[in-house]
Amino acid sequence: MIKNKARSELSGRAFYFMKTIVMEKKFIDEHDNLENSNPWKKISSEVKYENPWISLTEYKVVTPAGTNGIYGKVHFKNIAIGVIAIDSDENTYLVGQYRFPLDLYSWEIPEGGCPEGTDWLAAAKRELKEETGFEAGKWTEILQMHVSNSVSDELAVVYVAQDLMAGKAEPEDTEDLKIIKMPFKQAVDWVMQGKITDSISVAAILKWSFMKAL
Repeated sequence: MIKNKARSELSGRAFYFMKTIVMEKKFIDEHDNLENSNPWKKISSEVKYENPWISLTEYKVVTPAGTNGIYGKVHFKNIAIGVIAIDSDENTYLVGQYRFPLDLYSWEIPEGGCPEGTDWLAAAKRELKEETGFEAGKWTEILQMHVSNSVSDELAVVYVAQDLMAGKAEPEDTEDLKIIKMPFKQAVDWVMQGKITDSISVAAILKWSFMKAL
C-alpha cells in the first residue's frame, strides 16, 4: 500500500513537471511569435516636419484591431548617450540645465547625442569630457532603452565611466550647465524622491544601483 502511494506521488510529480515544461514551451513559442509579427499595416507615409535633429512622419495605417487610422512618429537622428561618472570615493556627477520642452530645470547624468552610424563609446567619451571635463580609464555599457516608444524611435545607450581623470569642461555654445558632485547613493535618493525625473537618468541610476547590489 505504501509502495503504491509512493509510486502515485512520484507519477503525480512527474506529470506536474512535464506539464510545467509543456506550458513553458508554449509560452516561449507564443512569445517568439509575438516578437516576430507586426499587426500594424502601413498604407502610406508623409514627412510633416524635419530639422537637423528630428523628423516627424505621419503614417496612414490599419491598426491591430483592423480599423483605419493615423500614427505620428518622431525619428531622432542621434542616439541618446548617457554617462554615469563614478570616482574612487563612489561619488557621481550630475549636470543641471533648463529643459526648454518642459520649461523646467533638470538634474541629469551627463548626456548628449551620437549621430547615426557613429561609435557610441566615442560619443560617450566626448560628452563626458564636454560636460564635466572628465576622462575615464574604464568604461562599461550598462543599458540600452527606448525612451518614449509610443511616439518616437529614440534609442538611449548608457555607460558607467570609472577611473576618472579631471580636466577642463568644453560645453557647447548653446549650453549653460551646472555640475554637482554627490555620493552615488544620494543620486539614488534623488531618483526615489522625484528630484531627478529625466527618464535616461532614472533608468541608468537605478540599473547601476541594482548591478552594484548583486
